[in-house]
Amino acid sequence: MDKILYKLDTFEGPLDLLLTLIQKNKVSIYDIPIVEITAQYLEAIDGIEEANLDNTSEFLVMASNLLYIKSKMLLPKNEEEEDEEDPREELARRLAEYQQFKDASKELRKSEFTTKEMVFREPEKIKFPMPEYDITHDTKELIDAFNNIFQRRLRKAKPEKRAFSKIVGREKVSVDDMVEKICKVLKHNKRVQFESLFKADDSRPEMIATFLAVLEMIKLNKLYADYDEKSDDFILTTEKKNG
Repeated sequence: MDKILYKLDTFEGPLDLLLTLIQKNKVSIYDIPIVEITAQYLEAIDGIEEANLDNTSEFLVMASNLLYIKSKMLLPKNEEEEDEEDPREELARRLAEYQQFKDASKELRKSEFTTKEMVFREPEKIKFPMPEYDITHDTKELIDAFNNIFQRRLRKAKPEKRAFSKIVGREKVSVDDMVEKICKVLKHNKRVQFESLFKADDSRPEMIATFLAVLEMIKLNKLYADYDEKSDDFILTTEKKNG
C-alpha cells in the first residue's frame, strides 16, 4: 500500500483517525486488515508524546488496543479458541457507532448554516372575535324545552304536596318569588342553563311558576335566551348578544 501521511491535530480523536485510515484504504470496518491499519496508525501518531495534545493518552490507548488485536490475529489458535469472537468485532462496533454520530453532526451543521441568519418571531396569542348569534327563536321552542324538563322530572318526582291538598291545603307559589329567585342565581352566574333553574325536588307549581317567571323576564327584556347546541339547552343571560 502507498504510504499515507496525516497531520494528527486535524483529528478529533483516535476513532476519527482510525476511521479515516480505513476509508482511505477502502476497506470495511467489519473486515479491518489489522496489520496494515495498525502500522499506518502507529506511523500517524509517531511523536505524539512531544505534540502536547490534550487527548494524547486516548491515541496511545488506541495504539495499544490495535497492537493487542494484531497479536491475537497473528498468534495460532488452538481448538478451544476457534469459536471465540473475532477480536476486531468490538472495535468495529465502536467505529460504526462513531460513524453514525459523525454523520448526524454533519446534518446538524447544515441546519446551523441555514438557520443562523434567520430571525424567529415569538408566538403570539391570536384573539378570535366572538361569533355573533343572530338566530331568532320562537317562544314555542322554549315551551318545548320546558315540557321536556317537566316530563323528565315527573317520572322521577316523589308525590307532590297537592296530592295531600285535602289534608294540608293547596300549595301557593308566587311568580314574583320565582323572578326574585332567578335574579339571585344570575347575580352569581351571568350565564345559566335553562334546565338548571329547575331542581329535582321542585313541585309542579314551583316548576310552572319558574317557567312563567322566565317568560315574564324575557318579555320585559330583563332576560335573554340563546340556544346552545353543545348542551342541547337554552342559555339564559342578562346581556343581549349583538346580531
